[in-house]
Amino acid sequence: MGEAFTFKGRVAVVTGAAQGIGFHSAKKLCENGMKVAFVDLNEEKVKQMAAAAAEAGGEAVGIACDVSDESSIEAMITQVAELFGTVDVVVNCAGILSSTKIPDIKRCDWDKMLAVNLSGTFFTIQKAWPYLIKSRCGRVINISSTAGRMGGVENSISYTASKGGVCAITKGIARKMAPYGVTVNAVCPGPTATDIVKTYTEDELKNLNSKIMLGRLGEPEEIAAAVCFLASEEAGYITAAMIDVNGGFYIGS
Repeated sequence: MGEAFTFKGRVAVVTGAAQGIGFHSAKKLCENGMKVAFVDLNEEKVKQMAAAAAEAGGEAVGIACDVSDESSIEAMITQVAELFGTVDVVVNCAGILSSTKIPDIKRCDWDKMLAVNLSGTFFTIQKAWPYLIKSRCGRVINISSTAGRMGGVENSISYTASKGGVCAITKGIARKMAPYGVTVNAVCPGPTATDIVKTYTEDELKNLNSKIMLGRLGEPEEIAAAVCFLASEEAGYITAAMIDVNGGFYIGS
């Protein structure tokens, strides 16, 4: 019996890969035969995660990168291309979260949120562009959020704005990359059990769970499964899509 999806022989860059959704996405792609660059600001941890994936039989490397810094992104993409020959798949998962209320948001915090979550996503795609358009099966998968789809519940409006922007550029870049056969999609998780959610209070988490049809937070592995599918050759006719993985938290159009 053949494999369900085709991944082998391609190179993936996954940002935010030291933990959570980014780590599980990078790990799953690696397990399925891709050469994967685990990328994160936390150099020590991301190298440990990549080494663990490699020991399990995959081909992986850990690379430090600050996605809020354009020059750092460019250096990272160059390094990946030198190591693996190209970049076929980009998974933009690096992100920060806040639950700061509107009256308390400072300009510096607003700017940082957009610099990491939105600008980091755009410039990672931009720097990988020359490789993606030459790939026979280019894929861009951006991690947005239900917050970007429906306004959020407990998260800060700065986070909501950044993730709404990710949805918008996903659609726009999909249109520009389609002539090259590159698909560009966003996975929009609902509340997920990652370290980043630890910034929420017990009451905030209880409120979130009460609004989810399945009554629980999602697991990072469940989000990674959607990422893995979109990275496959079989997902070649899906582009400019917002893939909701949220347990029934959001069911709008």
